[in-house]
Amino acid sequence: MTRALSEIDLTIRRGEIFGIIGSSGAGKSTLVRLINLLERPTEGDVFFDGERVTDFRGAQLRRLRRKIGMVFQHFNLLNARTVSGNVAYPLELAGIHDKAEIARRVATLLDRVGLSQHADKYPRQLSGGQKQRVGIARALASEPSVLLCDEATSALDPQTTISVLDLLQEINRDLGVTIVIITHEMDVIRRACDSVAVLEHGEIVEGGAVSDVFLHPQHQATRNLVREAEPDQGVANPVRDDAAAGRRLRLTLLGPASRQAILSRIARDHVVDYAILSGRVGHIRQQPYSQLTIELSGRDVDGAVAGFRAAGVTVEPLDAPPSAGTGAFDGEALDHVA
Repeated sequence: MTRALSEIDLTIRRGEIFGIIGSSGAGKSTLVRLINLLERPTEGDVFFDGERVTDFRGAQLRRLRRKIGMVFQHFNLLNARTVSGNVAYPLELAGIHDKAEIARRVATLLDRVGLSQHADKYPRQLSGGQKQRVGIARALASEPSVLLCDEATSALDPQTTISVLDLLQEINRDLGVTIVIITHEMDVIRRACDSVAVLEHGEIVEGGAVSDVFLHPQHQATRNLVREAEPDQGVANPVRDDAAAGRRLRLTLLGPASRQAILSRIARDHVVDYAILSGRVGHIRQQPYSQLTIELSGRDVDGAVAGFRAAGVTVEPLDAPPSAGTGAFDGEALDHVA
């Protein structure tokens, strides 16, 4: 028997956007299907909102699944129904028979996802991004507290992916819905998620805040995923080609500090020279960051390093190999798989 997942201990906090990332076959989809019990664990338990739900069946299971919406990679729309009909379908299944009430809720949802003008179209008349917005509206129809997105952007082009991720962030912010994003793309995690768990061979090998995992990956699987997202940057330590070269460091700045002239100011204060070997700037969700690999030499290198740290810069010496380890999860439990 092949074990799909092993030693999974995962807590997702209410109200966050949580990413689960890994390469193909890592166990991502199996893990997300455990949350709504489309799969049941052979060992361990699943908790939802503090309640053990592992053995829910019948009416209990139906009530649970109404609290957990799901968005699929290939949309899974009903081709014989219009956009409105697809969004109305879960309301009909829930036993709502008032056509006026269904129409009102469908109109609100289509307005939420920006498709009001497409209500009477059929899926074949829509683009991929529009189909996924219908899928999101349908998943929200039962007013869930959790939204599971299983590779929901992998069939979309980059620009459409950004627009769908922006929509998910709006839903999270405006409705307070907890969102779990399953993906193999680190750029999706960087753009949308608060926290992340990295899966490899069915195990969580690293996890924590996205800023920590993305900027300071500890496990080789995570470094590979970051390198795929930014192939020109490289995550591995630079190789020295000159034994007498200065000290090599990686500097990481988050928030407003990433846009300040800290490097040049500290270089002047401590009479040191620096060479920028590589660098990257961008945003993790709405938080700006910059990360530079530099070579530092001159009168007071130790003082400059201390100055960087005093200014809130994370300083990593690149002479020693990165340590191996995994991140920890804490906070109020919403979903827990053991």
